[in-house]
Amino acid sequence: MKNNYILLHGSFGSPFVNWFLYLRKEIEGRDLEVYTPDFPIGVGKQNYDNWSKLLKTYVDVNLINENTIIFAHSIAPVFICKFLVEHKIRVKRLVFVCGFNNYFGIDDSYDTVNGSMYFDNLSDIKNYCDDIVCFYTDNDPYVKYDAEKEFADSITDNQIVIKNGGHLNSESGYTEFSELLKYL
Repeated sequence: MKNNYILLHGSFGSPFVNWFLYLRKEIEGRDLEVYTPDFPIGVGKQNYDNWSKLLKTYVDVNLINENTIIFAHSIAPVFICKFLVEHKIRVKRLVFVCGFNNYFGIDDSYDTVNGSMYFDNLSDIKNYCDDIVCFYTDNDPYVKYDAEKEFADSITDNQIVIKNGGHLNSESGYTEFSELLKYL
C-alpha cells in the first residue's frame, strides 16, 4: 500500500498559507494522496474537540493509518500527538514544524485556542510512531526556543534547528520548504 499524506495547519491558520501549498503540489506531483484538513479557527471555534471531530472523519474512512505520513505546524504537532494517543492510531512518520506543548504567553487569543490542545503524556506518541522528526528555530517570534526544544526532546532525537527561521511560516519567508521533501 502506498503512503498517504496529511498536512495540518496551526492556530488561526489554513491549508492555503505558509509552505502547505508548496508541499501539497510536490506530493501530488509524485502521484500520491495528500489531504489538508481546514480546521475551524478563532476563539470559540478552535479547540481540541472541534479539531478532533473533523480529523475523526479521516480516520473513519481509513485515511489515517500505518501508511500515513503527517506534516504538522505550530499547535498542530501537539494536537496530532494527543489525537493519535487518544485514539490509539499508529502512523508511519510524523514531521513536526515549530511544535510545542503547555506553552502560554503568546497572547490571550492564542493562549485561549491552544490551551485545550496540550496534554501531559506527550512522550506516549512514541508508542504510535517510530519515525518522528522535529524542525524548529533559534528565533521563533511566537514560541520560545526552549519550549520548542523541550517538545522535541520529549519525543525524538531527530531534530533539525534552523537558524533565523522565525516560525517557519510565510511571514518568515517559508512559502516553500524543500528540507521537508526528504521526509516524503
